[in-house]
Formats: sequence, C-alpha cells, structure tokens
Amino acid sequence: MNKVFKFIAYHSKLILIISLALLIPALYGFINTRINYDILVYLPKDIETIKGQNILTKDFGIGSYAFVMTNDKSQKNILELEQKIKDIKGVNGVASVVDVLDTTIPHEMLPDEIGDKIYKDGETVILVTYKDSTSTENTIKAVEKTRKVVRDANQVSSMTSMVIDTKNISDQELFTYVVIAVIFCLIILLIATDSYIIPVLLLSNIGVAILYNMGSNLFLGEISYITKAITAILQLGVTTDFSIFLYHKYEHAKEKYKDKREAMAQAIKMTFKSVIGSSLTTFAGFLALCTMDLTLGTDIGIVMAKGVMCGLLCVLTLFPALLLVFDKIIDKTKHRSFAPHFKRVQQFSIKRYIFIIIAFIVLMVPAFIGNSNYDVYYKLDESLPKDLPFHVANTKLAKKFNIVSPEIILIDKDMKTDKVESLVEDLKDVEGIDLVLAPSTMDSDIEDLLPEDLTKRLTSKDYQMVIMNSSYEIASNKLNKQVVDIDKIVKKYDKKGIIAGEGPLMKDLVTIADHDFKMVNYTSIAVIFVIMLIVLQSFGLPIILIFTIEFAIFMNMACAYFTGTKLPFIASIIVGTIQLGATIDYAILMSTKYLEERVRFKDKIKAIKETLRLTVPSIITSALCFFAATIGVAIYTKIDMIGAICSLLARGSIISMLVVILILPSLLIVFDKFILKTTRIKEVNQYEED
Repeated sequence: MNKVFKFIAYHSKLILIISLALLIPALYGFINTRINYDILVYLPKDIETIKGQNILTKDFGIGSYAFVMTNDKSQKNILELEQKIKDIKGVNGVASVVDVLDTTIPHEMLPDEIGDKIYKDGETVILVTYKDSTSTENTIKAVEKTRKVVRDANQVSSMTSMVIDTKNISDQELFTYVVIAVIFCLIILLIATDSYIIPVLLLSNIGVAILYNMGSNLFLGEISYITKAITAILQLGVTTDFSIFLYHKYEHAKEKYKDKREAMAQAIKMTFKSVIGSSLTTFAGFLALCTMDLTLGTDIGIVMAKGVMCGLLCVLTLFPALLLVFDKIIDKTKHRSFAPHFKRVQQFSIKRYIFIIIAFIVLMVPAFIGNSNYDVYYKLDESLPKDLPFHVANTKLAKKFNIVSPEIILIDKDMKTDKVESLVEDLKDVEGIDLVLAPSTMDSDIEDLLPEDLTKRLTSKDYQMVIMNSSYEIASNKLNKQVVDIDKIVKKYDKKGIIAGEGPLMKDLVTIADHDFKMVNYTSIAVIFVIMLIVLQSFGLPIILIFTIEFAIFMNMACAYFTGTKLPFIASIIVGTIQLGATIDYAILMSTKYLEERVRFKDKIKAIKETLRLTVPSIITSALCFFAATIGVAIYTKIDMIGAICSLLARGSIISMLVVILILPSLLIVFDKFILKTTRIKEVNQYEED
C-alpha cells in the first residue's frame, strides 16, 4: 500500500487530470439516469396486489387510469373532448355518460349508485384508461397531454398526475437543495479550518465524488426521486470529516518532512488507517437498508454506500492532488482558527459524570416511550403541498362524486352467475362500500346505459372484473381493515381472486413497512456490531457505543412524538439506520482515543480529560457539517417525504453529538474495567486526531 500512497503523492497532476476526465462519463451518467417518482413501484413483485396490477395491464390493457372532470354542458363538446383524449398516444379507452345518453334521455334514468359517480350538478366525469402502468414514460407523457387537452390540470385525477407533480416540484427544488447545503457547510468549514481556500477545495473534492456516485447510477437503470434528493447532501455531510482529517495530517507531516510529496504520502497512509474502520461502519449502515422488502431501501442503500466509497476514494486521491497543486495558495490564505475549544463542556462532562449517568437513566424512559409511539402516515399525497393540481383534482373527485378509493376485484371468468351475484351482495354489505358492479350480474337496463368502452373491458380470457368503490381514505386504518374483510369474502368464492387498486397496494405498503422497520434496525445494529468487534478488537466497546447512539436515535424519534409531528413512513424506517451508521463514528473516535490515553496515563480521569481535549472539536465540526448539509433542505423543501428525512437527520446529528460529548465520557469512566477486560488494547485500530 505504501507504493500506492507514494504514487498518488508524487503524481498529483496526473491524478488531477484523470479525475477531471472522469467527470465526462460521470456527467453523462448523471444526466441519463432515469428518476422514478412512484414509491409503489418498489413493492415486492411477488405480492398479490402487484400480480393483480400486472393482470390488469396484460389481460385487460388497463395499466392505469384517470378521472377527468368537465363542467361543459354541451354533449357535443364533451364528445369532442373525449375524441381528443382518445387520439393521445398511450390512451387505451375513454368513457363517459355522454357516450350513451343523447339529449332526449335524462341523466336521472341512471341508477343513483352509478349516476352519482359519473354525473352530478352539471359536471361530468370521464374515465380514461392507459395502456401502461402508472409511472412509465409513456403514461406520464399521455397524462401530461391529457392535462393539456383538458386545459386544466386541476380537473385530472390520477396516480400518474401525482407522479408528474412530484417530479416537477422535486426537479425545481434540487438545485436549491445543493446550494443551501454548500453555503451552510462552507460557513462551518471556514470556522473549523485555518485557510480560506481549504473549504473551497474540500467542497470541490466532495462535489466530484458526488458526481462520480450519481453518474455511476446509470448502471442501476434508475433511482428514486428520494434517493436523488438526499444523496448529495448526505454524502456531503457524511464524508466531509474524511477530508478534514487528511488536511490536518498533511499539515502535521509537513513539519516533519521537507519534501511536501513525502509528507502527503505519510498523510494518505495515516488517513487510510484511521478512516477505513469509520467508513466501513457508515458503509454497512447504508447497506443494511438493502434488507428492506420495499426495494426503495435497496435503492437508497446501494447509492449511499457507493457514495461513501466514492467519497473515500476521492479523499485518498483527488484531495491530496488538490492540496499539493494549491499548496502555496493555501499557505498564503491561512488564518487563525475561529473554532472554540469548548473547555467548559469538557469540564462539565468530567466533573458531573455521576449526575450525567443519573440523567441518562432518567431520560431513557421518555426516549423509549416517544420512540415507540410517534405517529406515522402512509398516504403518499400527504407529503406534498395541498395546492398541487393532482391534489385539487383528487379532493374534488372525493367530495363531489365520492370517488375516494376505487378498486378492482379479479375473479374467474367462468364463475357461475349466481355465485357472482352472491359475491356482489356480500360486498355491498361491507361498511364503506357504495358501489359494486360485475358484468355477469348487471341487468340489461344498466348494461345498456353503461358506455361500451367500459363494459367491453370488464372481461378477459381468464378473468372478469368486479368494480368497487370505497368511501374510506387511502391508507387509513378503516380502508386497510376493509381490504382485509373484502379479501376474505373474495377468497370464499374464488381462492385465486385478487383485489387490485391503490387501496390494496397501500395496505400492503403498511404491512411491509412495519416489517422493514424492524428488519433494518436489527440488521444495521448486528452488522455494525460485527465490524466494530473486528476493527476495535473489543467486545465491550461495541456494546457501549451502539447503546449510546441508539439512545440518541430514540431521543431523536421521541422529539417527533412529544412535538406531535407526524412522520412519513419511509423516514421512520431509514433515519435510524442512517443516523447509526453516520454518527457512530463520533463514538468510535472518542473511545479509541480514550484507550490510547488510558494506556498512557494509567488513570481513567486523566485519560478522559485528554481524550475530550483532543476529540471534542473534531466531533463538533463533523456533526455541524452533517447538520449544515441537511437543515437547509429540511427548511426549504415542500416535499415532506424529503423534508422529514432531512429534519430528522439534522436533529439526529446534533443529538448524537451531545450524547457522545456529554454521556459517553461518563459511560467510559463507569465501565472502564469492563472495557479494559474485554479489549485487546495493543491491537486497537488507532483513530488519531489532531
């Protein structure tokens, strides 16, 4: 490895040229990576509801649908509008009451259960079906054109409309996210470092690492909009301290070696030894997200783990090159460090350690209660502004026509009519169901009144549809229970029957999310524990350190409970794992330095005093960079799914910092004998700190 380190140090210009050249394919990959804005796509492919969606697409040609509302009183104009929608590429069918009722037949002839869903107070609902599924490029383009044809996006209700509005607002905000994060981090780094140019070089280095990471996503095919939104800021927050560490090592090495290239080789060597364990825990924390059944976790986990590796690679190659090339400018722009030493905090941690332990034990109670009881929401549109066109359309459709949760039941085409009739009657008896239509049970009058575009698509080679509408909100407890009840009824008549639609999909999402929360947390703790066991050569320290950061995570989530904040489900699943992987480094830094000083001083109080002096400034700088990278996004974004994640991570970084600085020293003192007995002191990885 020494030869590699020397090669990097002695060929800085070559490294710089190669790094800049690699930006070309990275930019190409970044631009051409498809972004997915539909979270339901990440549900497991083998669950029944997804199979139902696939059947609807393949057998019935209904990949997705939309409801278009028009208050045009002219039936001629409505028919012309329908024709324009039919001409849109990707549209499979269009149907409304106007297709069968001419000017001589009153709307009142329609049965109330049907009439109120398609015509009310002079306003007509047009059902539009699309060939492909909700979030495909073809459907997105088709719905965008539908909105243009209708000339009012507020009148088009569909899942694809939500995807379009999410895409628009996310794309508008992304550039601002990054700018805010960079400005805030720049301020922190100007205070924490001793040169005006170093923060610029450091952020440039991380910027290149981010582009490498985002560009390599091209090989994944696509990433989610959540991954795209948070990757850059998380990578910035998590890998900044690697660069600071290298810079400090280089400055110290220059005092010992006259040749700055030799000094850099030694700095790279020391940095590699020191941060490899730290980066592994962060890397493992992100990869733990891949254990989620909801493959959004795999999406975020792989991209962020890759980001840590890209960040580490650039710190060991590109950043040394930048430091060597700009060495003279760095020296000319030196200034005194503005960072305080926090001596009072250090003294408090040592003098009041018994009081701190008591407070720690007392705080465990509200932390546990809050972490176990905060509210979570699963309804996807709840994370988006209420004034978006899709939201306005959905609200109007629900209030005026009571179309809240339309669902489709797929049953055997050859099921006998009397059996289907019994099924329909049982479904009508379910509380909250206000419409049930099955082709084989419709009387001739109703069938004649329904548009042909609708009736001819109710059967396929193997299945027949039962159309149903629930008045319960998507992802609500009432609807989830109702879906379970309906499934029992359907299975009684057809064991292979399937319920499809947004409601059942969201119900599955709730079930899977609950399982994922436990799986991800347990996996991240187990994996990080094993890594720390190997890196630290200790059994006792990993237990204490993980327990310390888990307490910080509990406190973070408890804040949501005590402030009455409702969190999006994805935030509740991934934040704990990210906080553990990203901030366990603070605890590792302090504990390993404590072991070094403990051997040196032979006295635990003197050792912890020196440990705090050496590590507190670095821990605070690292935590503040993480905070700076996330808090601006949390404040600015209009997408609560992203805002909640960033808000929790920003708060979590500060809580982890405070817990490590105030509580961990007390735990190290109290469990000193246990730590020494369960640790191979001489073989502990050295996390040196300036």
